Amino acid sequence: MASTNGGYIGIDYEPEAGTQSAVITTFNSSGTLTTAARTTEVQYVIVAGGGGGSGDLNGSGGGGAGGYRSSVPGESSGGGASAESLSPVSGATGYPVVVGGGGAGGDTPSPSSGKTGGVKGSDSSFNSITSIGGGGGAFPPEEPTSGSMNGGSGGGVSYSSSGSGTGTSGQGYPGGTAYYIGGSNNGGGGGGGAAAAGTSNPGPPVPPQRGYPGGNGVASSITGSPVTRAGGGGGTGRFSGTAGSGGTGGGGAGATNSQGIGNAGTANTGGGGGAGGGGGTPYNPRDGGAGGSGVVIIKEPEVTFTSNTGGVWNMEALYDAVKSGNWVS
Repeated sequence: MASTNGGYIGIDYEPEAGTQSAVITTFNSSGTLTTAARTTEVQYVIVAGGGGGSGDLNGSGGGGAGGYRSSVPGESSGGGASAESLSPVSGATGYPVVVGGGGAGGDTPSPSSGKTGGVKGSDSSFNSITSIGGGGGAFPPEEPTSGSMNGGSGGGVSYSSSGSGTGTSGQGYPGGTAYYIGGSNNGGGGGGGAAAAGTSNPGPPVPPQRGYPGGNGVASSITGSPVTRAGGGGGTGRFSGTAGSGGTGGGGAGATNSQGIGNAGTANTGGGGGAGGGGGTPYNPRDGGAGGSGVVIIKEPEVTFTSNTGGVWNMEALYDAVKSGNWVS
């Protein structure tokens, strides 16, 4: 009897077996994934662009890391979540991939005016799976757009003991808060990371003028070797205060007093930008660092199959093909 799977159904011999090798594709910019012929599901790591750090003379908050989602078995997604389910796909099919850019750092054109918070990072996506851009660092109350502090991971804040950016469930953590006791006694919290919240300024007896570290990112071995991504940006302090370090996984460090401008998050890690600031005279630019761009990594697992071209299917081979899902009715 002829078969739509190729060859004939009979009792003579089994068809040959084959293997489709695993394929790993890394997208550092947007593009299209075309799956192999027999791929039915994929593993993924999807990281959005990091938020920019805030810019201000008096110390400011670090940018939040881009949202982090993973379906790699045994690994973690952001925000303390377990790995997600593998994504079902069709073989030999094209899927759009979007890689989000990092948000710009906040601008401080003069000591007393024009201060702006960091810009939120852009989303990354694949096959209806979206990671949210990291929240920008902020310096309220002078920045009215503090809602942009929320994101995959939240941006850190300065000048206030509350109101840091929130993270997205299953993607990242909130940014760190600040401590303010009047005058120039303030220092910024770090941006949130995929694996930990940004560190908050606890206030006295710790010197309040220092900046605090960004939260750490999450490691993945989807490409073979472990790589950490989605660290939060560090905050800055006023005048001689210590700058906060960037979180592991590409977070930019906050600016030192002499540097003024925050460090950018690392490209294709989704790291948050470091805050600008430091105070001092003469006045120098105190802009925040830009967030790092995101990345999308797709792994098509190895597939072992029974050949369906030519030959004669015996009853045992037919049963195995139907049971394994390799038989087309």
